[in-house]
Amino acid sequence: MEHPHHQPGQASDRQRLLIVLAVTICFFAVELAGGYYANSLALMTDAVHILTDIAALCLSLLTLWISSRPASAAKTFGYLRAEILGALLNGLFLWALVVFVWFEAAQRIRKPPVVHAPTMILIAAIGVVVNSFSAWMTFGGRGPDGRAGMAVRAVFVHVISDLVGSLGVLTAGALAWFTGWREADPIVSILIGGLIIYGSWELVRDGVDILMESVPAAIDLDELRRDLLAVRDTEEVHDLHVWCLTGREFALAAHAVVTRGADHDRVLGDMAAILEDKFNIRHMTVQLERDNRREQEPEHF
Repeated sequence: MEHPHHQPGQASDRQRLLIVLAVTICFFAVELAGGYYANSLALMTDAVHILTDIAALCLSLLTLWISSRPASAAKTFGYLRAEILGALLNGLFLWALVVFVWFEAAQRIRKPPVVHAPTMILIAAIGVVVNSFSAWMTFGGRGPDGRAGMAVRAVFVHVISDLVGSLGVLTAGALAWFTGWREADPIVSILIGGLIIYGSWELVRDGVDILMESVPAAIDLDELRRDLLAVRDTEEVHDLHVWCLTGREFALAAHAVVTRGADHDRVLGDMAAILEDKFNIRHMTVQLERDNRREQEPEHF
């Protein structure tokens, strides 16, 4: 049974990411200039983070393009996992950025500089609006299973961390302005870094799980086995394997023992319907075997 190797949500994903990219580039220029003027580490750190978002968006768009390339004789599943590699690199890049932020913040806690709080507050408020819009754009990129593609999920994590960062800078600016507490700027940077690590953990974990061909988190393997066994004339299911090609594409391989008088076409059709309709599995190979193990009749779909 042949299935196309493109993902149905990729065109929408690309359109959303292009809009977010344009908005992000404009805000990066504003925040970098404002951070330099206000002498705020929190603002400049957030601006650098925005720059990594631009790189993440470009990487996600590139991996979406690569993953949409057709399959070949050498790569029979195409380039679907390019999206996973890009998302995993985005998550690890965020972690590296956090280490840099924490180092700079530690230096500033020892010698807190004077910051221009009104500028911090103004630019942070603009950042809240811009990042809320970008979060809405990327959160909306959902597939039929309710999950966004990993390229969009990677960008969504970046955008949410930016939104939290803007809220943190807003808080730091208000504290510096109304209380004169200059340490608020680097302390907020440290807290933002912790939230970035927390927010990107699931993305990195999912990327590693997919590359390790773990069972998809959305699939209960025992329930799937029971449903296949419930197909009429099926006596046993063994050598059952389910794994992710991407965050949206699942694959299955299994052996099923059927009764001697079973209609193999009907059994295969019933199993295919269950796997696709209930578990969203479209890449499947099931080998049927007679209950007499000495007479095997393999069939595939």
